[in-house]
Amino acid sequence: MRQRRFFTPEFRAEAVRQALASERPLSEVARELGLRADQLRHWKQQLKRAGAVAPPAGEPPEQELLRRRREVAVLRQERDFLKKRRRSSRTRPGEVRL
Repeated sequence: MRQRRFFTPEFRAEAVRQALASERPLSEVARELGLRADQLRHWKQQLKRAGAVAPPAGEPPEQELLRRRREVAVLRQERDFLKKRRRSSRTRPGEVRL
């Protein structure tokens, strides 16, 4: 039977910080630290509940809103362009011009 290992709160916080800062999967970070992925995930949840870990910073909400509104405007223009009925060179159905 394996002996139970104990980790200091500092080690746990540092492990979670590494997992959040890294772009690698949580399981890979846990393996490098000699932990199980579910153990690291549990620590992460505990620290988030305690408010000790801030979520990774993204763009500010105002900037994200502006970016999304611009994107929606471009998509609407593209949609409207594709919805417009295109005129064909045919004047009568079945007629082919050479």
